[in-house]
Amino acid sequence: MHNENNSPGIVGILIEEHTELTLADVCGACTVEVSTIVALVDEGVLEPVGSDRQQWRFSGTQLRRATAALRLQKDLGVNAAGAGLALDLLEEIERLRAQLRGIEGA
Repeated sequence: MHNENNSPGIVGILIEEHTELTLADVCGACTVEVSTIVALVDEGVLEPVGSDRQQWRFSGTQLRRATAALRLQKDLGVNAAGAGLALDLLEEIERLRAQLRGIEGA
């Protein structure tokens, strides 16, 4: 007999923007090796707080950025620098849209 409560499904974790995550936390959440996240940091895609890897802390925003960059790399085959550029442009578009909404609402 199949029990619906035991069926696999989508699992998600709600992370607040101000949550501090370690390098290991980000690697676990993204299911990637440390070297993958380090490459994103080296390319400037991610900007952790802290002077060395053992002290690095990532915000929830940085985790979202990491997952988006990894998805761009996987789905579109872009390198880390290309993913970073795409994310920067998408963020700029969103910032401009928000600014436009503010102007239209005034």
